[in-house]
Amino acid sequence: MNFQWYPGHMAKARRMMQDDIKLIDVVIELVDARIPLSSKNPDIDELAKNKSRVILLNKYDLAEPKYNEQWKAYFESKGYFVTLVNSKTGVGVKKVNEIVQEACKEKIERDRKKGIINRPVRAMVVGIPNVGKSTFINSFAGKASAKTGNKPGVTKGKQWIRLSKNIELLDTPGILWPKFEDQAVGLRLAFIGSIREEILNILELSLELIKFLHENYIGCLAARYNIEEADDPVQILSSIAERRACRIRGGFLDLNKAAGIVIDEFQDGKLGNITLEFPNKM
Repeated sequence: MNFQWYPGHMAKARRMMQDDIKLIDVVIELVDARIPLSSKNPDIDELAKNKSRVILLNKYDLAEPKYNEQWKAYFESKGYFVTLVNSKTGVGVKKVNEIVQEACKEKIERDRKKGIINRPVRAMVVGIPNVGKSTFINSFAGKASAKTGNKPGVTKGKQWIRLSKNIELLDTPGILWPKFEDQAVGLRLAFIGSIREEILNILELSLELIKFLHENYIGCLAARYNIEEADDPVQILSSIAERRACRIRGGFLDLNKAAGIVIDEFQDGKLGNITLEFPNKM
């Protein structure tokens, strides 16, 4: 499969972020803890040059704990301030304010020396589609300040959100980048729902996911669907279709319906704590 999704509103959002970055003290980038590197937009590094950087490993509850810690150490070794968050439940969100203040310590000290007291830190929140930016902002703010959804592309424009006297957030639309040099990156983004389903072949996508799970998390599909895990992904999917009574007219197995079930249940965390890329292989 070939993966690419860069609609016009993303190009427009990138230009807008380029204009706004001069107003910003710190850039908070959310990445998906299941694919921390693949969900990190390389364009942000260019846009945020000379700015303090914070990485939030969001949805860490869906990933394997040992790899969460390894990825945290990896990004910290690159000079980022890093923490784990679960924006849906709010776990880890309170710590973000502390990390932002630490990231902006030098800026706050410079302001103090100039006699500028209590000027709020201005933070730009960035991330790819469907990584949970708006859910994080609402959890951080303690109110519904940003639109949320479980599909990519919900946030279309920018909005400033005053959280307290200490911090203001600039929410931005989720953007990808114009070309994936490595199609494995596109595949991982498709697995977590950051590329619109309408341009994907769900059957092929699910077979790729089943292949990965069988190689790296053998037994998770057997446990979830009460099946025998064969070495052939098509056979595994057929067994899942049989178990979930996925059939079309004539009694034939509906592999497309079963494929959708596998993708949805992976994205919802029902297959267990799964990390799709490993720091020691990067």
